[in-house]
Amino acid sequence: MDLIKEHPILDFQHGKKVKFFFDGKAMEGFEGEPIAAALHSNGVVIYRETPEMKRPRGFFCAIGKCSSCFMVVDGVPNVRTCVTALTEGMRVETQRGKGLVPALS
Repeated sequence: MDLIKEHPILDFQHGKKVKFFFDGKAMEGFEGEPIAAALHSNGVVIYRETPEMKRPRGFFCAIGKCSSCFMVVDGVPNVRTCVTALTEGMRVETQRGKGLVPALS
């Protein structure tokens, strides 16, 4: 993971290292950090695809006010990953379109 480890003013506190899954691939991050931060440190830059134009979107505002970081998290679509904390075993998926959950049969 590529993280800032030292800063002249800020003190970085990280939770314990945990495993999570992105599109089925195992990755590591720190418990409690935003999902988007864990993805970024693992080299993931595309989080979703827009519904109509199929354009890629990724990390943008970092404060939960836009829709660029919407992803499917543990089966729930439209999760703002910039403000949602990472937990052990979390399953994060690239969101395509509006992220509608398929109807149960």
